[in-house]
Amino acid sequence: MSKPLILASTSPFRKQLLEKLNLPFSCCSPEVDETALENELPQDLVLRLAKLKAAAGATKFTEGVVIGSDQVAVINNKIIGKPLNRETAIEQLSQSSGQSITFYTGLALHDVDSGQVEAMVEPFIVHFRVLSQRAISRYVDIEQPFYCAGSFKCEGLGIALFERLEGKDPNTLIGLPLISLIDLLHRQGIEVL
Repeated sequence: MSKPLILASTSPFRKQLLEKLNLPFSCCSPEVDETALENELPQDLVLRLAKLKAAAGATKFTEGVVIGSDQVAVINNKIIGKPLNRETAIEQLSQSSGQSITFYTGLALHDVDSGQVEAMVEPFIVHFRVLSQRAISRYVDIEQPFYCAGSFKCEGLGIALFERLEGKDPNTLIGLPLISLIDLLHRQGIEVL
């Protein structure tokens, strides 16, 4: 690998996903204001934040390629965040019952040397089963998904909540679309294999 790889994220989930590629990388905290702009569409928000995170990470290094990523969950045209508590998690999952949630994940690569940025947004749709209040409460008590957008952990018992998943790459749902990342890295001259 010719250029150092940097992940501009403090997310342990993104770090675990990037480790799947078996490439050496370092991490940094991007320290970016993630507040949405007035009337900003979810896709525009995650694209802007992914670019900002990659750019913020690029200021901390003299060489390399910085990966920035951001994700939002949308149900009925409304962004839903992390529930942070049991009551909100139950409320979010009750709203999701029998519905579909779209996750938009922004991905940006920033070349520190050239300043070149490549970015994209990848959607992923989760179709929920019709869920009873008992099932929702039981799930929340078992997994405690209080710091997960949409109030579930798809890599755990959350899979029992879904009727089906729709998207290019299941890693997108966890926060880093690896198939698209591999394509962007290839264009930067970084080969995974």
